[in-house]
Amino acid sequence: MQTIFDSHAHYDDEAFDNDRDELLIHLNESGVCGIVNNATDIKTSRFNVEFVKKYPFIYGTAGIHPECASNIHEEDYKELREILKEEKIVAVGEIGLDYYWKDVPKEEQLIVFERQLQLALEVDMPVIIHDREAHGDTFLLLSKYKPKGFLHSFSGSVEMMREAVKLGLSISLGGVVTFKNARHSVDVAREVPIDRLLLETDAPYLSPVPFRGKRCDSSMIRYTAEKIAEIRQTSTDEIIRQTRENAKKMFGI
Repeated sequence: MQTIFDSHAHYDDEAFDNDRDELLIHLNESGVCGIVNNATDIKTSRFNVEFVKKYPFIYGTAGIHPECASNIHEEDYKELREILKEEKIVAVGEIGLDYYWKDVPKEEQLIVFERQLQLALEVDMPVIIHDREAHGDTFLLLSKYKPKGFLHSFSGSVEMMREAVKLGLSISLGGVVTFKNARHSVDVAREVPIDRLLLETDAPYLSPVPFRGKRCDSSMIRYTAEKIAEIRQTSTDEIIRQTRENAKKMFGI
């Protein structure tokens, strides 16, 4: 039965170059009913336009990741706006702030993030937020613009999760919740309202236990769902069902 919806993956990554088509067909046949492939720059945004046409169960985004936020020009925003009009492009993402890596100055990241939040409101689409060691500035801008969307691979505290939910945002959890040292993720998985919970892989990254360190793919969501079901004292199938419905509502599918 096709039930699993992966709200955040990167199947354009070179890690899938040798078996992308074969893998994706297998995933769909074995229970993955939806994947949102996330862009990180103009090139991957363009990639998604054609990629989603090839697979009925795959959807795409368009956006500029904070690590790619240098030398962004007005023409780039114009192109993003046009890509967002394409069929099966369902969100502005992956966008946000990343203060862990120092390659792109904070000032540039903030400008690009804010412009894309404005764009998301203009085209009435959800945002997919990357927030790494930048919680303060991220939430200042989210509070200012109040977009619809979600924080992907959420790493914050329960208090931060509640602040996000108050802003109307959802929370996406992935393989990190299965890690031994994932105290924050476990607490958030327990406390987040079930109608605000999404599941993701961030494939090919962040594989859940017992696949940690290996290439991640969307089939592994079941292990994340099993862990969250254990934390919330419910069934794995219920977590998969609810998060699938939450994703479909989020993306208008």
